[in-house]
Amino acid sequence: MISLRRSAIAAASLVALLAVPVAANAHRQWLLPSATVLSGNDPWITVDAAVSNDLFYFDHMPMRLDGIAVIAPDGSKSEIKNGATGKYRSTFDVQLDKPGTYKITNVGEGLMASYKLNGETKRWRGTEAELATAIPKDATEVKLTQSQRRLETFATRGSPTKDALKITGKGLELEPVTHPNDLVAGEPATFKLMLDGKPAAGVEVEVVPGGNRYRSGTGEMKLTTDAQGAFTVKWPGAGMYWLEAGVRGGKATVPNAERNASYVTT
Repeated sequence: MISLRRSAIAAASLVALLAVPVAANAHRQWLLPSATVLSGNDPWITVDAAVSNDLFYFDHMPMRLDGIAVIAPDGSKSEIKNGATGKYRSTFDVQLDKPGTYKITNVGEGLMASYKLNGETKRWRGTEAELATAIPKDATEVKLTQSQRRLETFATRGSPTKDALKITGKGLELEPVTHPNDLVAGEPATFKLMLDGKPAAGVEVEVVPGGNRYRSGTGEMKLTTDAQGAFTVKWPGAGMYWLEAGVRGGKATVPNAERNASYVTT
């Protein structure tokens, strides 16, 4: 959430979309917290998780919760509570039982393959562990694609902290320069995209404000990272925003595979 005044910062969530940039009318994945900056002795948030055509509106399918993880302010892992999946969305609660910033993530990866067998094109989708026995030895024209996706959002109890924001060095990740829960409308915020722990230069970043279901336009911004992987956003107004970036190429962990890495944040 981008606030109008620093004294009333509600929260800034970066939604990490884990895919190559998509068209405005394509399905988008997102995590939407009920609040992003909180106080008190025992604050909680509820997070909606879905895939939809319109941002933050439930109209397509729920996000599965088996990949959700919560990083507490001290870097330890916390747990989601009261998880439930319905027709169009999943929901879960997070108890902010420690002061500082939490990172809520959904991380996954998979493999896709196409090949020819007896002159017929075949396709397969699965995990790296299944690959060895999935494709016949006499298959030809084998093409492998490894996808890595990461969705994130952030919430802070009290003063913002940085331990939970540390990157893992795997796939496409966001390294905040400006803290993601200290964003203000009309003021610039800077972030870095890192690919396998190194600056991801020349990557297109799409930033889209929520609440656009009944608007004639989506109001999206297109930005490009510099040589250090950095980009700067000047928020045009208060509210929740969805941010997405994706890259093709780089080093895949599977031999002979092309790698697609994506990042989304709210």
